[in-house]
Amino acid sequence: MAGSAPQFTVTPPANAKVAIISASWHSDICASLIAGAVKAMAEYQVAYEISYVPGSFELPLAAQKALDNGFDAAVILGLVLKGETPHFEYVCNGVTQGVMDVQLSRSKPVGFGVLMCLDLDQAIARIGGAGAKEDKGYDAGIAALALL
Repeated sequence: MAGSAPQFTVTPPANAKVAIISASWHSDICASLIAGAVKAMAEYQVAYEISYVPGSFELPLAAQKALDNGFDAAVILGLVLKGETPHFEYVCNGVTQGVMDVQLSRSKPVGFGVLMCLDLDQAIARIGGAGAKEDKGYDAGIAALALL
């Protein structure tokens, strides 16, 4: 339910390192999502690196590579907007299944901060900041940290 994120006990291990990976599409929305994820890392003093991929469809592979290269967790961020074609469904399903496959095969958490919205207003309401109902970048960061 929108606006009612649960509270988690977060005790990340010392020296944990998180990859924050953002899609490049909708850079203004993604910049706000990144800010939220960075806020979560700062709150718990966890080291992180930010990287970018072309679009949301590339996020699962980037997360897998980051986890294989020594990161303890990943946070993926992006926005997929519904258009007039089935592209929306294919991308959303592919990203979701891809991330689940990465988490289960690597036994490492991936915080899921990919917004799947019908319009920009829905996205803006979920990126934190003035008037936003939620901060999905922050929530994705906290989810990854809670699972560490």
